[in-house]
Amino acid sequence: MASQTALPYTPENADPATLPTPGLRRRLAAMLYEGVVLFGVLMVCGLLFSTLTNQRHALQGRVELQGFLFGMLGLYFAWFWTHSGQTVAMKTWHVRIVRRDGHPLSWLNALARYVMSWLWFLPALGVAATLKLHSSGAYALSLLAGVIVYAALTRWLPDRQFLHDRLCQTRLVTWRPAPRRR
Repeated sequence: MASQTALPYTPENADPATLPTPGLRRRLAAMLYEGVVLFGVLMVCGLLFSTLTNQRHALQGRVELQGFLFGMLGLYFAWFWTHSGQTVAMKTWHVRIVRRDGHPLSWLNALARYVMSWLWFLPALGVAATLKLHSSGAYALSLLAGVIVYAALTRWLPDRQFLHDRLCQTRLVTWRPAPRRR
């Protein structure tokens, strides 16, 4: 009988549109873990870019490098979200991304969600630029305040989803793997 309590969270017997939303702490923990994974991804992509463009100085081709990394991150997330609905960090924390109707994301859905997810940072960066903040500490505080405000918005949004998920018609759900059969 104990296995029946886990059944609503398993892929075989649940409609993803009805699965519960993971708690904010778990989603933020998955984001932190994703940052650790992305550090390695960005290092490899940066090495690839500098090798392909024969970059000899960090400031040479800086804007092009930033655009390349933005595109590579978009491909990283879109590929995982369209194939399994989960990145490595999302699998670890039992979080999955689906459309509001419960279906998997298409490439267009995934790319739109990736672009809209920058709402975590853009307002804070805009405020920092408007206030002409120049120190890295001031920028970091501005970003931290922006992330806290953005995360707090989930308290007032239906299903406690993030704003970019509401705008993209997607939702994060709790997705536990099926128990292994012996």
